[in-house]
Amino acid sequence: MSGHSKWANIKNKKAKTDAVRGRIFTKIGRELAVAAKGGADPITNSKLADVIAKAKANNMPNDNISRSIKKAAGELSNVNFEILTYEGYGPGGSAVIVETLTDNKNRTVGEVRHSFDKYNGALGNAGCVSFMFDTKGVIVIERTLDMTEDYLMEIAIEAGADDVVSDEDVFEVFTDVSSFSEVRKYLEDKGIKFLEAQIQLIPQNKVTLEGEDLTKFEILYDKLDELDDVQNIYHNVDLPDEEDEE
Repeated sequence: MSGHSKWANIKNKKAKTDAVRGRIFTKIGRELAVAAKGGADPITNSKLADVIAKAKANNMPNDNISRSIKKAAGELSNVNFEILTYEGYGPGGSAVIVETLTDNKNRTVGEVRHSFDKYNGALGNAGCVSFMFDTKGVIVIERTLDMTEDYLMEIAIEAGADDVVSDEDVFEVFTDVSSFSEVRKYLEDKGIKFLEAQIQLIPQNKVTLEGEDLTKFEILYDKLDELDDVQNIYHNVDLPDEEDEE
C-alpha cells in the first residue's frame, strides 16, 4: 500500500503558528468531550483512548485533555453533537471529503457549501467521491536511529497491523478499522510514541495539480480547515514537498 506520505510536510506547515495549534486543540477537545460521553475511563472506553492518543500525538497538554473530558459531564452534557460528512470536488477535479462535528446542521452545511462555492470547488452528493478512498487506521511514527524498519515491522505485525510503509522521515502503520485500537494500544505499551494515530480516509489514487489549480486547492483547504465545525479534511491531491514550493 502506498502511504498518504508527505505527511510531515502538511502537518509541519500547518503547525507553524500558535493560532493553527490552538484550532487543532479546540477541534480535538470537542472530540474528547464527545468520546467521553461513552465513559470517562479510557481503559473501558476504547474510543476515548483513541482520541487521547490523537491528542498526545498533536502535543496537546495533559491539562487540556483532562479539562476536555470533564466538559463531557459538565457544560457539554446537554449538547448533542452530530457527525456529518460532506463530499465534493476541488480545483482540477480533485476529490475532497470534509468530516464535521456539529450541534447545528444548518450552520455547518451552510459554511461548508459557502467555502466550496467561494473557493473554486463544488459540494456534491453523498458518495460522489468517497468510493475513491479506503478507510484505514493510520499510525505515524518518527524514523529515528532507535526505531528501525525491521523492529517496527516485527512488532506491528505481532500487533495485527496490515502493513508498514517506510518514508524518508516516518513510518506509517496501516490497520483495519476493527483492529486499530488494539494495534495502537499494543504499540503504545511497547513505549512507541506517535506523530499521529487515528482512523483516516486514504485515497486509492492521487492527482497532481499545478499552477493556479494547486494554489486554488490550497486556499480551499485552508478555508475549510478554519471552520470551527470541521474536524478532518481528506483529499486525493499529491501535494508538492515544502522545499519544492520555496
